[in-house]
Amino acid sequence: MLYNSLQAIQSDLFASKITVRQVVEGYLQRIEEKKRLNVFLEVFADESLQTADALDKRIADNLQVGKLAGLVVGIKDLISFKGHGLTCSSKILDGFEAKFSATVVERLLKEDAIIIGRQNCDEFGMGSANKNSAYGRVLNNIDNSLVAGGSSGGSAVAVQADLCMVSLGSDTGGSVRQPAAFNGIIGFKPTYGRISRHGLAAFASSFDVIGILSKTLEDNEKVLEVISGKDNFDSSSVSNAFKSADKPTTSKKLVFFKQVMQSEGLSEDVRKQFQDKIQQLKEDGHKVEETDFPLLEYLLPTYYILTMAEASSNLSRYDGVRYGLRENDNSLEHLYKKTRSQGFGEEVKRRIMMGSFVLSAGYYDAYYTKAQRVRKVIKDKTTELLNTYDFIISPTAPGPAFKADKIKSSPIEEYLQDIFTVHASLAGLPAISIPLGKTKENLPIGFHLVANEFEEDALYSFSKYLVTL
Repeated sequence: MLYNSLQAIQSDLFASKITVRQVVEGYLQRIEEKKRLNVFLEVFADESLQTADALDKRIADNLQVGKLAGLVVGIKDLISFKGHGLTCSSKILDGFEAKFSATVVERLLKEDAIIIGRQNCDEFGMGSANKNSAYGRVLNNIDNSLVAGGSSGGSAVAVQADLCMVSLGSDTGGSVRQPAAFNGIIGFKPTYGRISRHGLAAFASSFDVIGILSKTLEDNEKVLEVISGKDNFDSSSVSNAFKSADKPTTSKKLVFFKQVMQSEGLSEDVRKQFQDKIQQLKEDGHKVEETDFPLLEYLLPTYYILTMAEASSNLSRYDGVRYGLRENDNSLEHLYKKTRSQGFGEEVKRRIMMGSFVLSAGYYDAYYTKAQRVRKVIKDKTTELLNTYDFIISPTAPGPAFKADKIKSSPIEEYLQDIFTVHASLAGLPAISIPLGKTKENLPIGFHLVANEFEEDALYSFSKYLVTL
């Protein structure tokens, strides 16, 4: 039996119409049936069933259970779960077992969620198509010839294909929101600091956040309630945990950038769907305005300079000495070179080299320092806008999911998939992708909203209104 929401599952659970074991067995069966999609790198089948049995006994004994009892969750292969594999979809960590659990995992388990497995992704979260995994690409369940989106493509496909109810992914520049749009589901990125990053393998530490993928906004919101808040293991986390509060959908002020609508890469299908939604909003009494945002052309260069620099630093720990892959050689220098050249994939090596270049003595000020200054300007200008408007809106991606063989030699076209999502990441703001509609080819596209920092409650409330508009 398929359920569309946690509320529906819990209603039947507490009425003794189903058991948690039956729910878990249903998902395990679908995971096996959809194995060809290459979504899960590891399925925690026995453990999930044991957890389900223990939960069923507590329900039968009328004992209190957690807020997420019955919720089946998948986690991206960048999130640590003690005693389970953690490879970051990279050969360099093949066979590595996590030594501790991420804070988000501990908080999920405390509220009786069932973690069913770890999901394939772009290596170390670097990619927009889920084609950079050392374990093969994830197939799009809607059309296997299309990309799943990235880097949390496995997490998005898992939700879309009913292999779990909710997935936790990571979002550095759009890695939760873009695959959500490609798969016709909801992808949420919190304010930087809202969710602890403890236990999330680092790509770019000043950008990385843990995000939530789901089919319903209500489930997304419930998970954020559980996993948000201060964590002593993450100094960037904040104390104000999220509490859901539906706000009345009064007339809102929304803004979009004229440069977005004039973007050469924007498909006509997406442009039309977005314009139609704007018209609907206006007819429903909301104020929607266009504004000039000349900084748009600097978003991607700034993002990639900074994230590659941070990746170069963060990934230096994978040296073949302390853990992971070790390619033995006669000297330490050769050990480093051999291990890293054979352990990392092409895209990861590209970003490490570019990051090392922009951090080098002769280029540090010309690239890295300048990019940090531009980031500050982008943040300030965005805050000014959000002091006037409630939300910044745009399509989530320039087009729907594209053919897997489209990107071959040049990574530039893949980088351009992030053009509308990196804005929120640079500014550290909450953002969400919700289904906007479908193209003429019946492929899903996403509608993207950005709110001011820590205004997730307003973002969810307005999104609930939007999906019914």
